[in-house]
Amino acid sequence: MKHIKIAAGLAHVNYGHIAAVVEEASNAGVDYIHSDAADMHDLKNMQLMGGHQIIEAIRPITDKHIECHIYTKDMDRLFIEKIAAAGCNMLIIPAENFLGAPLAYIINYCREFGMKVGLTVGCYTPLCFVDEAIYDIDRLQIVVHGVDETDGKDNWGWRKSSLDMIRRARKMIDEKNPKCELAIDGGLRFDNMDPLIECNPDIVILSSAIFKDKEGITAGVKKCRAAIDAASEKFGLE
Repeated sequence: MKHIKIAAGLAHVNYGHIAAVVEEASNAGVDYIHSDAADMHDLKNMQLMGGHQIIEAIRPITDKHIECHIYTKDMDRLFIEKIAAAGCNMLIIPAENFLGAPLAYIINYCREFGMKVGLTVGCYTPLCFVDEAIYDIDRLQIVVHGVDETDGKDNWGWRKSSLDMIRRARKMIDEKNPKCELAIDGGLRFDNMDPLIECNPDIVILSSAIFKDKEGITAGVKKCRAAIDAASEKFGLE
């Protein structure tokens, strides 16, 4: 049975308690720590979230892979150098904002500082944005948030159109860069992810499903781990 990894997304964490919640999530069995960051443009409800200080704060308390998923329209060598020095293992940036030569520089800077690099295909961004870059990235991350099943706060659902995109992304990766991870991110909870797991991702990014579970972080991780494993077995994923 395939082991689909869980990345604990810190978007819905109280940063005043970040060390404690990251430690609990790590001990509960998540595979990655997914640290979100944002500038003043792309993620209006979470402006200036995250950054190298967050990674620096959590690096001493976990030996898990830490990735920085930044929503931004600009990126420079200094930012990459800072998160690498803080202990980041992967930088993930929005594909729609980094087409062409700027992406080539970012990929090279990440390699220079010993980090992997990923691209996010955001809400309603077409998969064709990564047709060329797919050969040279370590992660393709599909944002699957929807606009129909939401309470307007933290509990977003996932959009039905994302199923086709994930299937096509899986095929693209298998044919062009099998070493690239396929991740899904957004609106995923223990009781709604079966159809997306059937599309055979490698990583599931979970935030509110873990950190806002009514029974606590550890319970949230265990519920999601059980649901993912059961789906992986049901669909015969290897």
